Amino acid sequence: MAWTDWKKVEEFTFTEVIYEKRYLDAGGGAARITFNRPQRHNAFTDHTIKEMATAFDDASHDHSIGVVVLTGAGDRAFCSGGDVQWEAAGGLRRQFYHSFPPNQYLRMCRKPIIAAVRGYAIGAGNHLAYFCDFTIAADNAIFGQNGPRVASPADGYIIAYLSRVIGAKKAREMWMLCRRYDAQQALAMGLVNVVVPLDKVDEEVEKWCEEVLALNPTCLEVLKASFDSDIDYMVGSFGRLSSLMAPDFFDGGDGKEAADAFFQRRKPDFWQFRKGGGGTSTPA
Repeated sequence: MAWTDWKKVEEFTFTEVIYEKRYLDAGGGAARITFNRPQRHNAFTDHTIKEMATAFDDASHDHSIGVVVLTGAGDRAFCSGGDVQWEAAGGLRRQFYHSFPPNQYLRMCRKPIIAAVRGYAIGAGNHLAYFCDFTIAADNAIFGQNGPRVASPADGYIIAYLSRVIGAKKAREMWMLCRRYDAQQALAMGLVNVVVPLDKVDEEVEKWCEEVLALNPTCLEVLKASFDSDIDYMVGSFGRLSSLMAPDFFDGGDGKEAADAFFQRRKPDFWQFRKGGGGTSTPA
């Protein structure tokens, strides 16, 4: 089997995502969506998410495409989650209350998705990787969540689904303790399908794409929907628990403390807002 070269999809003019397609001479093609902010460890903004959503929608509806690859530009990071400057400027609030989380666009895509992870997959980068149907990791990959560390009140199905992937105990450990896991640890817990040397990632992805494209595409789409059907029951939960448990989180003190500490290069002091039984808006 022979592949055409990757070629950018000219119908779209993207600035924070690279969108490409290639085809096998035996039939069928692959689409590749690349986070293209390497200077920010491929952290995303709402603009990145909109471009990613457009690319996934196109790939999902292109009958010549049988598989989608999600990856990050460069070798240092797959995706490091939301850009901290964007989050501090209200990006998290907008994502929670005014838009879909980026995971939803992966779920809405009918084609199998392969995450090709080099370097850091942290925060949203990690949960985007485990939402893909398959995850291929380079031997330099590092996985982990940041929510409680950076005061990002992630909730709902993006968290609960991890229990399906690695089990409840490890999922709680990952989300609640914000630990980091290297590629071999991720393989052992079932977070990734395979680990390969950094310089072999593209070769491995190509093999998996060929294997997918050799199978009946309609059957694969039905299987993907069947495996993901339990997610559909949880989708409406995103943002609901945060709004119930902490309705003023984004205006409160301990929510802003993480961003202030990051930009001031100091350790955050979240507990100053709980002393003396105080709330979350001002120090007690």
